Parts: sequence; structure tokens; C-alpha cells
Amino acid sequence: MRPPSLAERRLLLRLGTTAVSVCAGLAAPARAALSPGRAAPDFTLRTGDGRNLRLAEQRGRVVMVNFWATWCTPCRVELPHLQRLHEQYRAAGFLLLGVSVDDEPARALELATRLQLGFPILFDSDKAVSRLYDLRTMPSTMLIDRDGGLRQVHRGYREGVEALYAQQVRDLLKEA
Repeated sequence: MRPPSLAERRLLLRLGTTAVSVCAGLAAPARAALSPGRAAPDFTLRTGDGRNLRLAEQRGRVVMVNFWATWCTPCRVELPHLQRLHEQYRAAGFLLLGVSVDDEPARALELATRLQLGFPILFDSDKAVSRLYDLRTMPSTMLIDRDGGLRQVHRGYREGVEALYAQQVRDLLKEA
């Protein structure tokens, strides 16, 4: 594993955390503006295939937004679990969006290809969406209901959390 670049270290400092807490996946409380029960902040980001994808246009689907980076070890562990979740529930109206915060989108695409990720990969190179979602911990995962409401905020990764994700996705898919 390569050490974080200067830009990545600056991001960590800007996000108000240390590299140790980021990679350890320690939970950080969300600000009130990002708490479950409120509308998920809208954004538009470019995808790996060059299209723009807007969150608000995904209404009617259960959406999971996962913020990750190639330099984040817990992220690389979590991504294959997310791919299985994507495969299992996409036909039922579930959409998983992987938001890379890498400065170099090509590096994120390379990892996504190597891991055979089938869900859309989006690029937040300027960190505007990361700030919008008060990103302090990597990975961070948001679960959004069919009406665009933020329902769950998960900070960090712990082994086995994918079972909780699956249950939360199933519960939201059952809602009318």
C-alpha cells in the first residue's frame, strides 16, 4: 500500500480527522444537518463512463451512497461486499453509488475494474460532495429512501456491517 499523497493528507486534515482514525474506521457523529430523517443533500457527479448522475433523479429507488478512496484499506475491504449487495438487490429497485474521493479518477477506475464493481462509480475530486455530506471518516455510507430522505448514516467499516446494510436495504425496499 502506498502512503497518502500530499493532497490526500490535506484532505484528511481538512476533514478534521487523522489518517489513523480514517483508516481505522472510527465513527464520528454526524452534524444535525446530515442526520437521518432529513432530505439527502442533492448532488451531480460525473460517472466512470463520462455521464453526469444526479441524486435527485434517482427518486423511486432505494439508494446507497458509499464514499471511498483507493488509499483507504477499509474501503478496499468493503467494496466487494457492496458489489454483492448491489447484485442481490438491484432488480428490486436498489441503486448503489460509489463516490470516489481520489484526486486521480483513473486510479479509482483501475481499482473498480480490478474488483469487477458493477455499480456506478462517481468522482468527487474537488471534494464538494464530501463537504456536503460532512465526510470525516472513510468509508462513509448513506442510505436514502425512495423519497430522497436520508435514513441511515454509517461512518467507517467494521467486519460484518454488510449484514446490517442488507437488512436496512430490505426494510426500505419493502416500504411503499
